[in-house]
Amino acid sequence: MPCIYISTNLNLDGIDTDPIFSEVTTAISTIIGRPEKFVMVLLKSSVPISFEGNKEPAAYAEIISMGGINKEVKRKLIATIGTILQSKLAIPRTRFFVKVFDTTAFPTQSKI
Repeated sequence: MPCIYISTNLNLDGIDTDPIFSEVTTAISTIIGRPEKFVMVLLKSSVPISFEGNKEPAAYAEIISMGGINKEVKRKLIATIGTILQSKLAIPRTRFFVKVFDTTAFPTQSKI
């Protein structure tokens, strides 16, 4: 199940966030290749974020998935989500950072 957790320093009270949830869900589903019903989106606003020494609109996201992420997918995710946040919340793509993590990228070693 892919999950994205987006934090922003913007106050989203009174803003219709449904289009953001919808577009991000569709983008992740399409890019990673998982059904939309398995994509989880968390959006947290009013998080104290300072970037470049100022508090202009910015966002940080973490994307976690069990498989389906390679170098090309990572690039597409960052570009697409950045574009969505820029168009919906006016957060410049240069003030958006993403951590992408594939839980299957590192084999686990059993202690048994």
